[in-house]
Amino acid sequence: MELKWTLLLLDENECEINLNPCGDHSHCVNTEGSYYCTCHEGFRSKTDNFTATTGECEDINECIENESVCSLHSVCVNTIGSFKCRCLSGYQVTHGGNGECKDVNECESSVCGAHSTCTNTPGSFSCSCSSGFYKHEKNSTCTDIDECADVADLCGSHANCNNTQGSYSCICHRGYSNYGNNQSKCIEMNCEQFKPEDETHHTPEKLKSLLSLLMKSCKSLNDSDAERFTGEELLENLCMSSDEMLSEGNLADSETLSQFLGAMENSMRLIGPQLKEPVTRLETHNTYAEVAVRRDEAPPTGSVILSTDSAHFNTSWKTVVGKSYPGFAFVALVSYKDLNSSSNSFNKISRISQQEDVSRERSDTKEGNITYQLNSRVVTAVVSNPETKHLSDPVTLVFKHVQERAESKGMYYSCVYWNETQGAWSGRGCVRAWSNSTHTVCSCSHLSSFAVLMALYPIKDTFALVLITRVGLVLSLICLLLCILTFRFCHFIQGTRNSIHLHLSVCLFIADLVFLCGISSTYNKGACAFVAGLLHFFFLAAFCWMLLEGVQLYRMVVLVFQSTLKHLYMYAVGYGAPLVIVTISAIVNWQGYGTDRHCWLSLDNYFILSFFVPVCIIIIINSIFFIITVWKLAKKFSSLNPDLSKLHKIRRFTVTAVAQLCVLGGMWVFGFFLFQEEGTQVMLYLFTILSSLQGALMFILHCLLSKTVRGEYYKLFSRIWPQKKKAEYSTNQSSNSQQPLQGNDSTGESQI
Repeated sequence: MELKWTLLLLDENECEINLNPCGDHSHCVNTEGSYYCTCHEGFRSKTDNFTATTGECEDINECIENESVCSLHSVCVNTIGSFKCRCLSGYQVTHGGNGECKDVNECESSVCGAHSTCTNTPGSFSCSCSSGFYKHEKNSTCTDIDECADVADLCGSHANCNNTQGSYSCICHRGYSNYGNNQSKCIEMNCEQFKPEDETHHTPEKLKSLLSLLMKSCKSLNDSDAERFTGEELLENLCMSSDEMLSEGNLADSETLSQFLGAMENSMRLIGPQLKEPVTRLETHNTYAEVAVRRDEAPPTGSVILSTDSAHFNTSWKTVVGKSYPGFAFVALVSYKDLNSSSNSFNKISRISQQEDVSRERSDTKEGNITYQLNSRVVTAVVSNPETKHLSDPVTLVFKHVQERAESKGMYYSCVYWNETQGAWSGRGCVRAWSNSTHTVCSCSHLSSFAVLMALYPIKDTFALVLITRVGLVLSLICLLLCILTFRFCHFIQGTRNSIHLHLSVCLFIADLVFLCGISSTYNKGACAFVAGLLHFFFLAAFCWMLLEGVQLYRMVVLVFQSTLKHLYMYAVGYGAPLVIVTISAIVNWQGYGTDRHCWLSLDNYFILSFFVPVCIIIIINSIFFIITVWKLAKKFSSLNPDLSKLHKIRRFTVTAVAQLCVLGGMWVFGFFLFQEEGTQVMLYLFTILSSLQGALMFILHCLLSKTVRGEYYKLFSRIWPQKKKAEYSTNQSSNSQQPLQGNDSTGESQI
């Protein structure tokens, strides 16, 4: 037996045999038959070949190798095998452990002391003395400044300066006030301006109450113990009182208007300095106010613009302040919405102060019946400068027109102000910069209450136009009178159409006669309104009778056997419908009858539509009837056995009816432009010529072109002048006077 011996070799753990064979800051790792060393975190080998004998671990400086290892506002500090982040002075680590540094607000604690203001900065803070204090050189504490001793004449000669801790106040002498601005100079007060006029002057009760309130407020400014209203409360009371006076129509004469506007101006001088906000706006039902206030040690500079719903006011703070600056300045603009309509005496103005002031810009102005009308809201402009009668730099006002209307030969815009002394509008000191149909820009060298005045110049008709009008209307009246006599007394042409023509001629005759005699009777308002009402009624009636003629023609063609209209129905349409329209129009707006230039319907509030709308409706309806009639006639002419004589008669009736509708309708197309203020001479001539033709046309179409009527005329002339009778016409007359044919020729109704 052979014996085998096996030698077992065991690994030796060098890391346990030799204590720390790798050296400091390292870690020994045993391997099969050997070992190796690794450096601890935060350390690294000094050499590339790290062994127990040749290697050694050294500390890593993280602060150098990674500059962004710490967050903002912190500094990195290296340690053995690691590092620390330390917040800079003025910062601290945020709660939550994210290591970020946040700013420390040192001002949360009293670090600056009394009468000072702490301002926090990133990582630090600063201290500054409050207003009215200065930093003492020795102990760096904030010490009160004695403004009364340091600044000469700080409160002016009408007040005593009282130093307080960190400030001062001006105590005004009796009769002076700084309107609650205690660090401003005192100016003289005049509370007596709010005293109502004596018993010889009529002052509305609402205005008396307002003046009493303002006087009480004015006197309270000199009494420290008295109860005071704030500027905002006073402004609200002022606007509410203004609303009541405007809505109740208390401004019925120039004297009351002067009191009202003067009170508004004085009130704004009292209220403006007491307002707290830099810009205050208040709008009520009838009043709109905007006030700008500045309180600075130095006078404000630059421009200032105020706006209401209807006007813009542009000036400079230099103009607002004036020669002396007490420490505050204000500018106010007040617009009155319903002042124009509160009284007719101010909407249409017949009296103007210094009339040449508002008409001097027109070289063609002559003495005449010039009327004036406000075409903007009235506004009051007030500034703190007491000297506003002669401004070195003119102010600019931009007005929005109440009625959009461009200038024309008969109308001109002027910038005016209310002269309280004379109780009238005046243009002195105001120049119109430019104007269009919607706005007017005014430049004025003083301040007051302003508006834009519309001067209406009478356009005198030329001799030729007057002659054509009179001769044409007289000719028309003669022709219409002949038509009336013919339709009334010629028994051979009686019928429905004859009755329509008779009443149509009567309406046109009366309308032309009233037009000729009374269209220019504007000197008497009552008579002018009556003339306008008559013209409204009879011209509408003429159109209504023409409508009946169109209906009758339609019935003659379409309803052959029942073509006669009952007289009751004709009267109801011919006279009843116009009467209803005129009555309703007069009830709704009786002032719409009569204008400054003509005794006709007013253009205001579209009152003229009470005539033109019914006329347009009648023309449209008649046009439809005539189109249907012509269409039916064309079909009958094209039939196999047309009754040509009857159809020719109806066609002639239709042509005459269309012709007279075109003349009368076309006349009022031009008449629409005639009665406007800017009506041109061409429209005047066309209207006059067509109004003259309507009577002649009626006579020619319905009398001279009718064989029956011509025969009757011949018989009449033969009786008057029998020696001029001719045999050849006698034969024609006897043959043409057969009654059946006459009836057909005149009406075409008896056999159709």
